[in-house]
Amino acid sequence: MKIENSTAVTEFILLGLTQSQNIQLLVFVLILIFYLIILPGNFLIILTIRSDPGLTAPLYFFLGNLAFLDASYSFIVAPRMLVDFLSEKKVISYRGCITQLFFLHFLGGGEGLLLVVMAFDRYIAICRPLHYSTVMNPRTCYALLLVLWLGGFVHSIIQVALILRLPFCGPNRLDNFFCDVPQVIKLACTDTFVVELLMVFNSGLLTLLCFLGLLASYAIILCRISGSASEGKSKALSTCTTHVIIILLMFGPAIFIYTRPFTALSADKVVSFFHTVIFPLMNPVIYTLRNQEVKASMRRILSRHVFF
Repeated sequence: MKIENSTAVTEFILLGLTQSQNIQLLVFVLILIFYLIILPGNFLIILTIRSDPGLTAPLYFFLGNLAFLDASYSFIVAPRMLVDFLSEKKVISYRGCITQLFFLHFLGGGEGLLLVVMAFDRYIAICRPLHYSTVMNPRTCYALLLVLWLGGFVHSIIQVALILRLPFCGPNRLDNFFCDVPQVIKLACTDTFVVELLMVFNSGLLTLLCFLGLLASYAIILCRISGSASEGKSKALSTCTTHVIIILLMFGPAIFIYTRPFTALSADKVVSFFHTVIFPLMNPVIYTLRNQEVKASMRRILSRHVFF
């Protein structure tokens, strides 16, 4: 596809997160700290789950994939943002903008579906424990993993296809620190009402339905847990509470950004910053801090390597 034929704009100028030099310095240091401390922690989670034979349950299989998705997601926006802080002119090419937008929704959509899969896993484990080993066998886990990757790809390719059909012939100043659908649409030289409506259905409505469905499923699971007297009640309650926290942190900003009409609000950049930079690095860490098995395994791996 020859992208140049559909638009006269070859690059976008990013206005950035803020024009204040002090705030830019603070954000730069914050992102750098997250990368130097928390990002290696995500890879440690993956290494721990893959190397410990005691962490072979589907829950840990999906947790490892969550860490991989978040680590990958964190490379889409944050590294370029760090470079832009050191540049006077923040410019991204049209192709680079489309590429960034594609991977943002590809990995983001895949992660949203992964949380749905993890909710299904917890439902079977808690509400249908006798059927758990039969239903959540390795073949099913890999099939679900394939479905969520394909789902993320389809979601993202729809976004990109709609953007590529829009003509960009004039303004190229993007009021953000990265390329995303709401801001890019505003620069199109045509009526974008239909495209905006399709975007809301593809991103906003889908996100909202997944969010409500996940809350409903965990409400059922928590009710089932509260009515039981099993030994694993506290562990199941801790796991489900952690999942709910992650769901609120991930879907809350996404709903704020994608379910309303594409009108600019003062809070948009802050919410986007949290959604694209902070949350992907924190997500697996929150899981790990509340999972005793993973923490114990990580301590063993670290002590073994330090000892040798």
